[in-house]
Amino acid sequence: MQNQTPPLILTFGAADPIGAIGIQADLATFAAMGCHGLSVVTGLVIGDTTHIEDIEITEADTVADQARVVLEDMAVAAFKVGAVGSVENVSVIAEIVSDYPDIVLVLDPFVSAIPDDVQEIDDLLMAMRELLIPQSTLMVLSTVELARLAETWREPSADDTLDVDAMRVIELGCEFLLVTGTPCEMHEISNTLYSDAGVVRQDKWPRLPGTFTGAGSTLSAAIAALMANGLEAPEAVFEAQEFTNAALNGAQRLGMGKLVPDRYFWAREPGLQH
Repeated sequence: MQNQTPPLILTFGAADPIGAIGIQADLATFAAMGCHGLSVVTGLVIGDTTHIEDIEITEADTVADQARVVLEDMAVAAFKVGAVGSVENVSVIAEIVSDYPDIVLVLDPFVSAIPDDVQEIDDLLMAMRELLIPQSTLMVLSTVELARLAETWREPSADDTLDVDAMRVIELGCEFLLVTGTPCEMHEISNTLYSDAGVVRQDKWPRLPGTFTGAGSTLSAAIAALMANGLEAPEAVFEAQEFTNAALNGAQRLGMGKLVPDRYFWAREPGLQH
């Protein structure tokens, strides 16, 4: 007898050799959430747990071919878009997802560890603003990333423009925006979810010791998986934060650099070990 098919999620992103960010991180998170991950490689990362040296960008035609072949064969419940690598890749991904307007799209395109000089950053931001953000169900940005994106429509500012910038992203067509690292007490981490109604929810978590790579990737992939499983955005955002916090609590030092989240922490709990 054939088992019930789990929700399928197609992720666009870079392949990371250490599995902290990008495709490998997404696939691990999807699996932990009971989903099956499909992947389109937009670039190849050269790096380790200390830093990323470079990224080799995949040609746009290859990105399109990977996605079209998969989508002709399988019905997906959600898209996740991570690091896109080039303006040309933004264009082809936007064209592909526009053919599936009813499917959840979680957009998390910033990889802060990738040097800006590797990417045509201003052109990339403009392309995402015009082509991908308007199609997004939910976008994930840190406060620093939001401020950088906002510089595509305003001058840099030392003022507190967080709420204004967040609502501008919503006005661009994004249904929900989750901003991570919003202002709070020093010993806490605060994340704020916005919609066209303003602030939907704000969640605070204890600030964990250590430095991590892959926390953001884990969070956005978990949101995509939970929405693929049928949760509405506010509930998915909260549960994804719970999952990410637990994965960071169990983070592992795989190399000499930053800690990597353990997306399979639940499988290592004492009661589940054999």
